[in-house]
Amino acid sequence: MNNTAEQHRYFIINKPYNMVSQFISSHDVRLLGHLSFDFPEGTHAIGRLDNHSEGLLILTTNKKVTRLLFDPKKKHERTYLVMVNRVVSEELLAEMRAGVSIPVKNGERYFAVPHSIKLVENVKDHYKYMNDSRQQYPHSWLLITLTEGKFHQVRKMSLAVNRRCLRLIRLSIENLQLGDLEPGMVREYSEAEFFKLIGIKYAA
Repeated sequence: MNNTAEQHRYFIINKPYNMVSQFISSHDVRLLGHLSFDFPEGTHAIGRLDNHSEGLLILTTNKKVTRLLFDPKKKHERTYLVMVNRVVSEELLAEMRAGVSIPVKNGERYFAVPHSIKLVENVKDHYKYMNDSRQQYPHSWLLITLTEGKFHQVRKMSLAVNRRCLRLIRLSIENLQLGDLEPGMVREYSEAEFFKLIGIKYAA
């Protein structure tokens, strides 16, 4: 399929746990191509989630979206629902809110400050696909919004306060919302609607 500017297509999926954010791999892993959807040629993922993370993943045939979405001049909010082991106190939450030091590439450190962070009491108000046996053990659910994206930042921020991330679900990127989309399902947007929700001005 040869895509002209008028033919670009835009999708979000609810990426399931234990699926990589790519169509091809030399490893024996679950791929995006295993989803029950016929994606057009040239479709690729934007802002990948690792195989243990879940939730909103953008797929498109438009190669310009990566550059536009990660333009350092324009920060885009990304919100995650995060389950961590053991209880998070208000004091610990305040520590995370103020920022924590996390390791990044080549042994360097980065001071990570969330745009917002709060404890979640009724997790199904945010995401209803919650059958998780680990919830019988002491844990906390956090709602974390970032405007930056260091590699594994949410997981590293949790570890910085001695809380291990057990489950990580991306709920939104700007106004592009996962909503009630079931794991493994696909939603397609028109070009105009996609760029409006993602908060990017785009001229083909």
